[in-house]
Amino acid sequence: MVAAPRPRRSVLYMPGSKARALEKGRSLMADALIFDLEDAVTDDKKIEARQMVVEALQEGGYGKREIIVRVNGLDTEWGLEDIKVISRTSADAILLPKVENERQVLNLVDLMNKSGAPESMSVMCMMETPLGMLNAKEIAASSERISCFVMGTSDLVKDLQARHTRERLPVITSLGLCLLAARAYGIGIVDGVCLDLNNDDAFAEVCVQGLALGFDGKTLIHPKTISVANNTFGPSKEAVEKARSIVSAFEEAKKQGQGVVVLDGRLIENLHADEARRLIAYSDAIIALEQSAS
Repeated sequence: MVAAPRPRRSVLYMPGSKARALEKGRSLMADALIFDLEDAVTDDKKIEARQMVVEALQEGGYGKREIIVRVNGLDTEWGLEDIKVISRTSADAILLPKVENERQVLNLVDLMNKSGAPESMSVMCMMETPLGMLNAKEIAASSERISCFVMGTSDLVKDLQARHTRERLPVITSLGLCLLAARAYGIGIVDGVCLDLNNDDAFAEVCVQGLALGFDGKTLIHPKTISVANNTFGPSKEAVEKARSIVSAFEEAKKQGQGVVVLDGRLIENLHADEARRLIAYSDAIIALEQSAS
């Protein structure tokens, strides 16, 4: 079976200082949750939020959702302790803000290793500055622990001295650079947040755009947007049924000693069969995740 990427159709930010939000995350249908110790937490609540996140992880109950903790940067007074503490939890990944070079990633990985982080705990990189865009290739190649790029388009627009537009033209180049690096090095990549929560049509459009560009999913700031993201970035029933037909036809052809098969007028080769198997595995992973969350 061809390996499928971990579902990241919907990746919801949850403030680490809000007990109610951490609790609600157990019942939401998001594929992944980011417990945020950085932007969503005021300076006077940083230490308290860290402990609340640790306690939430100890309690568990999040099913198969991917649990990510966004720590404070190592250039802050909280970052070092954030990394030491979270490395010893059951979190699936540590998300480092404002990654701009290989050195930042290697420093994080070194701290994780020294703090006893399990091999299964991955690194995710917030890609949100002009220098980060220019160094996307270097960052993606820096460590085998990296599992995903997370686009921070809000900060990026600010640093570019650009404007938020419906078509997102000011950040298209940046999105493309990160997508190229992510795909070249086999890591995931999720799109930035949409700040306009009052315009459902605009949110749906930007999800469709993200899918067309090649993103695995979208980061979110409100639970009401989860279903649109899941529906947009998830495979349709028709696509999965088609994939099963392709695999079935290809396997039957192999039994008969044929290297290729024609299905609905299309020549099916091993590459197409592998793509179909990957889609099926991805669909099965989504079903398992949703069952664990219900």
